[in-house]
Amino acid sequence: MSEALRGGLIVGQSGGPTAVINASLVGVVEEALRHLEITHVLGALHGVQGILEGDVVDLGREDRATLEALRRTPSAGLGSGRHRLQPGDPERILAALQALDVRYFLYIGGNDSADTAHRVAAAAAERGYPLRAISVPKTIDNDLPFTDHCPGYGSIARYVAIAARDAGRDTEAMRKVDPVKLLEVPGRNAGWVAAAAALGKRSDEDAPHLIFPPERRLSLDRFLDAVRRAYDRLGFVVAVVAETVRDEQGDPIGTAAPEMGTADAFGHRRLAGAAAYLCREVASRLGLRARWDKPGTLSRSSMTCVSEVDLGEAHLVGRQAVKAALRGETDRMVTLIREPGQPYRVSTGLAPLADVANQERHLPDEYLTADGTFVTPAFLDYALPLIGGPLPEYARLRKVRFLGPG
Repeated sequence: MSEALRGGLIVGQSGGPTAVINASLVGVVEEALRHLEITHVLGALHGVQGILEGDVVDLGREDRATLEALRRTPSAGLGSGRHRLQPGDPERILAALQALDVRYFLYIGGNDSADTAHRVAAAAAERGYPLRAISVPKTIDNDLPFTDHCPGYGSIARYVAIAARDAGRDTEAMRKVDPVKLLEVPGRNAGWVAAAAALGKRSDEDAPHLIFPPERRLSLDRFLDAVRRAYDRLGFVVAVVAETVRDEQGDPIGTAAPEMGTADAFGHRRLAGAAAYLCREVASRLGLRARWDKPGTLSRSSMTCVSEVDLGEAHLVGRQAVKAALRGETDRMVTLIREPGQPYRVSTGLAPLADVANQERHLPDEYLTADGTFVTPAFLDYALPLIGGPLPEYARLRKVRFLGPG
């Protein structure tokens, strides 16, 4: 093991905020303040943009009560961003870190953030600058490789499971008016979030009745047939649709959203309208009134449905990132490793950023039914421990028909 370097630590947050990203930040700060080798703890506002623009704060001056409250505060306390490194940026970052006497660079984020941390680490190694760069995983999409799951996923999974079940009760009550409801959920190119809708289902009547992830191509005829069969069986239907669900040619059914620009800084298409489009087809071709809902950013950062398991693990990976850097690790991402057996337990490990950066982990085939419209028990076994305990119990009236007085 290498000796710990004496100098400062800087941490930034990047990508879409989650309900628990601040727990990782607090984990980093708390652990860093325990070690005399770390002379100062800094925060980069809005990710690496803060380093490039000299917009840096002293996290060592925050009081303990603020940090404790921040641990249960959603969104990104330092401010987030999606800055894609441009030619010359790694050198500018290194110069800024040297001026700040920083030897530890921790970056909290997902796939693209891992790429940023990797490029900074590579630039430091090439120039012989003593810097240890560690990526702290964060993404609701749950699509980072080499980790059992990602901090942020357990909480959005809990949110979507409750939202789908609630949408089901609303649609069941309004079946005479609006018998079809589509719930459009995020997840980029992976169906982990869409699949999580099934975690609250207890009976055939409970929603969701159908799930359409991006891993399976979706023909319009197959979609409409599945909706019709579910409607004929139950009298109402709730289907969960991934925002990037694809047609038979592999093109997203959602159209580009020009009001947000066609793509973000990393080239990811901004999409809107998959559920709206499918609702129109249900109405025109099946003759059924249909409505759609899209929780959007509310689902990714809602503290009302935070998973206590997720919250604890987010804090854990923050602390472990600091410990890894102090041990001499660099150019690595902290991972979560599920221990075998019951009860549910995790340990942590490390994965090379070169293997993580810009890679995506999709739902495996064994987590989806043969027709691709629902999840298997294997997925439920995987995901249920992550949502932090049982969901609220709902009741359903027996509705015994009144046969008349006397």
